[in-house]
Amino acid sequence: MLVPDTPRSTTSSNNTLSAIKMMAVSLYNSFPSSSIPSSPVIHKFTQSMMEENIDNAELIIKKWAPSTSSVTFATSLFHQRKEAKEFLKCVKDLRRAMHFLVSEHRASAKLVLAQKLMQIAMNRLEKELYLILSAHHDQLDPESVSGPSSDGSSNFEDEDEEGSEEEIKLVGESIANVEREATYAMSDLKSIADCMISAGYGKECIKIYKLIRKSIVDEGLYLLGVERLRSSHIQKMNWEALEHLIKNWLNAVKIAVKTLFNGEKALCDHVFSASETLRESCFSEITKEGAINLFRFPELIVKSKKSPERIFPLMELHEALSNLWPEIELIFNSESTSAIKLQALSSLQKLGASVHAILSDFESTIQKDSSKTPVLGGGIHPLTRTAMSYISSLADYSGILSDIVSDSPSLRNTPLPESYFESPTSDDNSTPEVSVRLAWLILTLLCKLDSKAEVYKDVSLSYLFLANNLQFIIEKVCTTRLKLVLGEDWISKHTKKLKQYAVNYEIMAWNKVFSSLPEKPYQELPPEAIKERFQRFNAAFLEAYKKQTSWIVPDGKLRDELKVSIATKLVAAYREFCDTYLVMLSGEKNLETLVRFGPDDLGNYLSDLFHGAAISGSSSSSSSLSSSRGCIPR
Repeated sequence: MLVPDTPRSTTSSNNTLSAIKMMAVSLYNSFPSSSIPSSPVIHKFTQSMMEENIDNAELIIKKWAPSTSSVTFATSLFHQRKEAKEFLKCVKDLRRAMHFLVSEHRASAKLVLAQKLMQIAMNRLEKELYLILSAHHDQLDPESVSGPSSDGSSNFEDEDEEGSEEEIKLVGESIANVEREATYAMSDLKSIADCMISAGYGKECIKIYKLIRKSIVDEGLYLLGVERLRSSHIQKMNWEALEHLIKNWLNAVKIAVKTLFNGEKALCDHVFSASETLRESCFSEITKEGAINLFRFPELIVKSKKSPERIFPLMELHEALSNLWPEIELIFNSESTSAIKLQALSSLQKLGASVHAILSDFESTIQKDSSKTPVLGGGIHPLTRTAMSYISSLADYSGILSDIVSDSPSLRNTPLPESYFESPTSDDNSTPEVSVRLAWLILTLLCKLDSKAEVYKDVSLSYLFLANNLQFIIEKVCTTRLKLVLGEDWISKHTKKLKQYAVNYEIMAWNKVFSSLPEKPYQELPPEAIKERFQRFNAAFLEAYKKQTSWIVPDGKLRDELKVSIATKLVAAYREFCDTYLVMLSGEKNLETLVRFGPDDLGNYLSDLFHGAAISGSSSSSSSLSSSRGCIPR
């Protein structure tokens, strides 16, 4: 039986329409809006599809319009993650429809509707941006964004170890929830920013983001104790107050750079990854004011009154900025943040210049010391104590100081002996500039001590003074970090110089005593000549003894070495003299008065020396010091 022809099925027709529509969408997506294919059929379906997109967007966009009186006004769109995703897709489709209509159907009534819908959508996203930034203030703090703490510790590791497993589990879940919320918030912020930027509303997005995030950064700096100070405020502060500010800044700057600024940049880079220009501009506007104020602080401190003891906190400030400089360069690496980096660099340079100035002032202070009063007994000069204490403290900062002085003009064109540059050496066989600088300061002190030795009328006491002070300097070097900075060669050279001072002292102090004894080989002398020799020795020894009991050698080792050296030579020479000539006076009356000292007695007398037990001022010897002891003329 024949079956009559029937119309084509509705299903087949719908399939055809769907296929054409899919083809139109595919073609539309594959071409820029300015070059949509001109086929009438495709145009018809594309226009229909675009208008349908606008109708679909109208439903959901108006639902979330900020001006609505529905419950959506007080509810965040992003609490409904599925609907938020649909909202963003609608905005994307709406933008695509607007591009099509602008290029093909400018007179379309749908275009006016689309424009209104886009404005509503952007207003809603502005509100969502504000809500998310405000609601997730704690989850989006820079510390969380920048990563875990530097020591790797968690927030609950310091809790009582005896806490129950359940408590620890709850804390762990709480932390996981916070991290999850932060992840969601960052993702939502990025989605909103991408949507608004692509729709041409990047400035509006930045305005809200900057308003809230800048307040967070400023609050963070405030909580770190970073104040907005002027130079006039710094000038009025006493040193104790400044020290407190410096210590606080040293702690604050590390946290600010490593956590606050680093975290803010990470968040900014993530949220505005779609636009490098907006990303850099936003981060700059959020951090510029606070960062410049932070990095300007060392520059303000530099302008305060300079004094030798202030060099140490200045070096600490320099070290802090130097250590953070690679991170500062990395964080503030755009043209828009160049002013921040320049401020940090300016402070770093001015700190270095200030340290140089203080070192120069200290050297000048040594050179200009005009005290003429001799130290009683040839002891340690106050200048030696204060200068070496200061120089040894500088050695404790040798790492920082090395970075600073390495940029300074070298001292190698000065009349400093070449031997001062031989030790210690670095890997490239060159002497570190910090070693040269500190060696020069000590040489400056030695030269000043050499001139101060000239105030002693007795040359032997002047040499004892130089020996005492050089011994103190060497001991200070050997017992502090100066030993590493100056090296063994420096110690060896100056130890030889110390021994030469000791030899010079012996020669000048005891020459008269030794010359009172007859020269060898001994010749036979008449009794009167022998008596006269004993009398000369007695007088010379007593004079030397009385004079030197008022002198002092504070260092026990040097004191013993001097006594042993003198006794070894003098006792042996006197014993030989007595053994040779006393037999010739065996019949002499009052021999004990004539021979006042036995050889063994001399050692007992010498043991009394150098304790300063009877200090009465220096001797009145008419001898004078030589004009130079090998010190570099200034």
